[in-house]
Amino acid sequence: MRIVIIGAGAIGAACALELAEAGAEVIVLDRVGVAGETSSRCEGNILVSDKAPGPEALLAIEANRAWRALAERLDADRVAGQPATEFEAKGGIVVAFAGGAEALETFAAAQRGIGITSEVLDAAALRAAEPHLADDIACGVHYPDDAQVQPSLATQAMLARARYLGADYRVTEVIGGIVDGSRVRGVQTTDSRIEADAVVNCAGPWAGEAAALFGAALDIRPRRGTILVTAPMPQRVFHKVYDADYVGAVGSGDASLQTSTVVESTPGGTVLIGSSRERVGFSEAGTLVPLAEIAAKATRLFPFLRDTMLLRTYFGFRPYAPDHVPAIGPDAQIAGLFHAAGHEGAGIGLAPTTAALISHAILGTAAPLDPAPFLPARASLQGVAA
Repeated sequence: MRIVIIGAGAIGAACALELAEAGAEVIVLDRVGVAGETSSRCEGNILVSDKAPGPEALLAIEANRAWRALAERLDADRVAGQPATEFEAKGGIVVAFAGGAEALETFAAAQRGIGITSEVLDAAALRAAEPHLADDIACGVHYPDDAQVQPSLATQAMLARARYLGADYRVTEVIGGIVDGSRVRGVQTTDSRIEADAVVNCAGPWAGEAAALFGAALDIRPRRGTILVTAPMPQRVFHKVYDADYVGAVGSGDASLQTSTVVESTPGGTVLIGSSRERVGFSEAGTLVPLAEIAAKATRLFPFLRDTMLLRTYFGFRPYAPDHVPAIGPDAQIAGLFHAAGHEGAGIGLAPTTAALISHAILGTAAPLDPAPFLPARASLQGVAA
């Protein structure tokens, strides 16, 4: 079976690897390059701590397990041109200032009800885990299963392994869908016509535009996020640490700017500081305000950051679904067209299980969990709203 994948970000690379391992003929197309957009402009989160009970939380739990096995397998037997994933099972700590402790503990208790492991830390345990935190933190909850990869390298690793298994990869832009009646027959690129039995739309924030090339509707929108990177330093942040406001920002549908604090060290000694969310289309203007807000909140959480030099800042666009659940599976109307998009900032973490669901939908392989909640046919994704 010949399958074309549109997009060589983390979701596209994971789908390519899963489908190639299942024996399909895979062609990956991207107009920029591997991890050229969203997947190189994020933090590489593999989180369960930020997921409220519901379908996405169950997807995250399964994906967290899948990433551990996948990273170990990729890193243990690297092929030519395949980088290490830099997988770190560092765990996460979510903190709250005065007034937020009760809500955080209640949220963690609800998560434990669906199998997410967490532990409320007393003051001594919190200080032992993160000695450089601000003194006025009122509460901390430890999530041992939170992890991280270097997102660009992990994406490259997955696609390199897929290519080793026979997948084809081309830098070209898809400019049209080839549809016979209501069935996909392939894609038209700037270079050529490519026939296919199935097409998987992994175009991230551009997934709605990609769907439209086939006459399909998929309401996926860009949501901009900004990140700061410090100069390398001796390690002073030992987990992925973020304030409880981050959970609310992740689940919000508000288009206006929202910022919260996420701080973590990298193997190279830099510290990544996020995060912001705002729906401004694909605008690249006006990033100073979110960066200033992030910096102010981060220095409240970790006071030592006030005297730290910034190395750079960057921003990216994340694929936002209005109901906060990714679209994974067959298109509502066009046979042979499949979607894997709408993960927003969780695409890296959810990639391997998303790929398993796509393989299930196309090839009939075993599904890692119930695919029904993620189907693109749901009403919330079928009419693009303002």
